[in-house]
Order: sequence, then structure tokens, then C-alpha cells
Amino acid sequence: MRTFGAVVQALREHAGLSRAEFGLRVGYSKHTIASVEQGRRMPDVALIEAAEALTGETGALRSAALHLSREKGLAAWFRQWAQLEAKALTLWTYECRLIPGLLQSEPYARTLFVNQLPPLEDEQIEAQLTVRLDRQRLLRERPNTAYSFIIEEHLLLRNMGGQDVTRGQLDRLIEVAELRNVEIQVMTLERHSHAGLHGPMRVLETPENKWFGYIEGQESGQLVSDRKVVSILKMRYARMRSQALTLDDSLGLLKRMRGAI
Repeated sequence: MRTFGAVVQALREHAGLSRAEFGLRVGYSKHTIASVEQGRRMPDVALIEAAEALTGETGALRSAALHLSREKGLAAWFRQWAQLEAKALTLWTYECRLIPGLLQSEPYARTLFVNQLPPLEDEQIEAQLTVRLDRQRLLRERPNTAYSFIIEEHLLLRNMGGQDVTRGQLDRLIEVAELRNVEIQVMTLERHSHAGLHGPMRVLETPENKWFGYIEGQESGQLVSDRKVVSILKMRYARMRSQALTLDDSLGLLKRMRGAI
């Protein structure tokens, strides 16, 4: 945090701005800017984005912010998104590789961590598992946030971790799907083509009604703030909603799959 603060200070001074002037133009008090520069305050994403725009869009702050965290168990490239996720008004998630973290049962998540390469130490597994399960509290603690998930049917047919783990994962999905603020839709194998073939994606709306996207690959993740790109992601997700099973049909399929195990 101190190193990040030094980068902010260097860019501010290079722009010829006092802390008060800088704070006024990014929408924060000079005291907040001082706290960030001195490494005493974790900057939020809105401050980082505003500071990037003000200092010439160098990408330095976004890159440096990836390494900020007070919490073990989160990948460096995911931390900015996790901060946004914790305050989101709307969160849309499409996954084709594995069950989204917010929906994973504990045995399912543990299976993923145990089989990770390079192998993790027991302490690392427990740290990552704790953080993942803690994030899931958002679904119940933020009842005014609208969560939407679209998952591929084949994720459940894989039987990740065996039948017992899959059975528990189905129970978790069915339980969460009953929450008023959560929508789960299944993209069936019968749908031979759909708008999500470019890969997994997430889109969210902040309390300031700004939209961000997130695209994750192997050992990397990209926070998307460009409005044109976010608009494309929203367009694709909207089409997928119409291509996946309805909420009732999705819940019915999950229950039938649960009964078949």
C-alpha cells in the first residue's frame, strides 16, 4: 500500500497538482488522498479509475492496484473486482469452466483447490477456501443486490469430485436459487450455439450506476472499464438470458439432476 501510494503521489506531482486540487478533480478529499499516498488507506476502484484518467491513462495505477490486498486467499488479478463485487447493485456472471465461486459448495471448492497446479500447501488451501466461502455471504447479506448466474449444463454432468460432491453442489444451487435476489439459469447441451461462446464473463453495476466487466483467463484477469466493451458484454449477456432455460425450467432441471444421482 505504501508503494502504491508513492506511485499516486509521483503521478500527482508530475501533473503539477496539490493534494487538494487532485482530490477535487477525482472526487475525494485531500485527507483521503493523503491517506492513500501514505499507505494508510486502501483505495477503492472509483478513485483508481478517476486518478488514471487524470494522470494520462498510463495504466500504472491499475497495474499497481492488482497487488493491493489486506486479505490472503485472493488472486492478485481478482482483488479489484472483489472490491467492486462487495458493493455491487447488480452482478451478472456467466461460466462455462466451473461453477462460479459465489455458488460453490465447500466440498466442490475444496476439490478445485486440492487439484490445483502448482500444488498448494494445506495452509494455502484453507486460506483460499475461507475467503471463497466468506464471499458467498454477499448473496444473503446484500438482499437488494440483483444477482444473475448463467451456467452450462455440462459443468454438473462432469461430476467434479464424484457423485457425493456433485449431489451437494446441486443442493447448494437449488438452495440459492430460492433466494429472491438470485437468478440461476442453465444453458443446456441442446443449445448448440449461444452468445457466450467467447468465454466466461462478469458484469456489474456500482452504487454510482457505473458498469464494469471482468474477464478471467489462466493466471490472469482483466477489469474492463471501457464503456464500449462493457456494452458489448451486457449485450451478449442479455442474449444469453433469452437462450438459456427460464428460471423455473432451470430450477426444475437442477432438481431432476439431483434426483437422478
